[in-house]
Amino acid sequence: MHNPAPPVTADTAQERSALLVCALTSFLGPFGVSAINVALPAMQAELHLKTVTLTWVPTMYMLVMAIALVPLGALADRLGRKKIFGMGLWLYTLASLLGAVAHHAAPLLICRGLQGVGAGMFISTGMAILTSVFPPKRRGRVIGIYVAAVYIGLSAGPFVGGLLTGFWGWRCLFWLMLPLGAFCLVLMRCYLKGEWQNPDSSPFDLAGCVLYALAIAALVYGASISATRAGQVLLAAGLLCGVAFVLHQYKSRHPVLDLRLFTANRSFAFSSFAALFNYSATYAVTFTMSLYLQYIQAMTPQAAGALLVAQPAVMALGSPLVGRLSERVPARLLSSAGMLLTTIGIACYTQLGLHTPKSWIFCNLLLIGTGFALFSSPNISAIMGAVDRSQYGVASGVAAIMRLLGQMTSMAMATVVLSLLLGNVAITPALYPRFLGAIHVVFCCSAVFCSLGLCCSLARGGQGDHKKGPAI
Repeated sequence: MHNPAPPVTADTAQERSALLVCALTSFLGPFGVSAINVALPAMQAELHLKTVTLTWVPTMYMLVMAIALVPLGALADRLGRKKIFGMGLWLYTLASLLGAVAHHAAPLLICRGLQGVGAGMFISTGMAILTSVFPPKRRGRVIGIYVAAVYIGLSAGPFVGGLLTGFWGWRCLFWLMLPLGAFCLVLMRCYLKGEWQNPDSSPFDLAGCVLYALAIAALVYGASISATRAGQVLLAAGLLCGVAFVLHQYKSRHPVLDLRLFTANRSFAFSSFAALFNYSATYAVTFTMSLYLQYIQAMTPQAAGALLVAQPAVMALGSPLVGRLSERVPARLLSSAGMLLTTIGIACYTQLGLHTPKSWIFCNLLLIGTGFALFSSPNISAIMGAVDRSQYGVASGVAAIMRLLGQMTSMAMATVVLSLLLGNVAITPALYPRFLGAIHVVFCCSAVFCSLGLCCSLARGGQGDHKKGPAI
């Protein structure tokens, strides 16, 4: 006998709307980054940008977003997560309009900076809203869908961005954000009722925010130019500011980032560090393999992209399934199994040769994608489940900053290795043996990062206790 579907209540409508809006925004951020990167040559040709200025188009977005994540997460806990989320959507949408009509470098870079602030506002609150709306017993599958949307944005960005730029020019990528942002705003206004916050009348830690911003700015930008003397000076300055930030947070009565989350919360600390090492190990895989396929295997950019899309495709397909599984299996087991598969896959890439079969590469991409899918959703669920409801915004911001710092570390490592072993020269057939050796070193370093991430995943102990009770 057919069982009728359960009635749609106000709570289920709220949950569906929250999931749709948060999944769309989790798609927007990575899609905007990966799609815009494909359009950089077209931007340079039309706006006559110098090479250094061109590199600031993606760097400005990531830099400002990294600075904004933790302070805005703390503000969202105080002022309201939906309020900060909506403000971020408005800012991101309006900034996209500015980018669509920009005719000079300055307004384009301002647009990217404002987009970074807006993205920081809805990224630091999106996961916190989902964690507030959904009960712990159904949180895993929801986080899986959220993570899948991130991977879909990453994998669809280069293909869709290249297609749209080829037909209608790079400006259409900014125009595309307007209807998407407007749709999210309407949906949030009509269906996402209520607010989630932790009212706090204590003074906001402005000095801590300044030290944090200086540390992140110096570290992120320094990592992007780490092969130069200026980059090394910035990295050193960033580390000093980071130490000053940590000391200030310990002394402050009202810190912007309560470091007890790391010192007294084993599950949160090791889950966060596992994410940091995971992204440090895996983010440069696509970059490095793209060079290998096009230089060593003589594949066209289109063919190389079609092969490499296998990894994010598996990640996008597998994350919702793993998210549902994480509701029954401890995060420690799933995430550790995922990190183990990823470590094996990356270690296998140290055996790449001049004539490695493409079928072997394809299967290894599937292995790494499966490992990443097994790791990511349960790990994020563990991070959010290890804190009190009043700290969801900060925890969401920390999870995002770990991802961003890991990505920057991964790219900086690959850049430094290639620079040291190859030098600032064009890659020619005569250099292919040295280039292949440099690729092996990159993947050896990535395997070490992965092994550290596996140790952190195993050291976290049991799954974080989900904090129950009414949403605030």
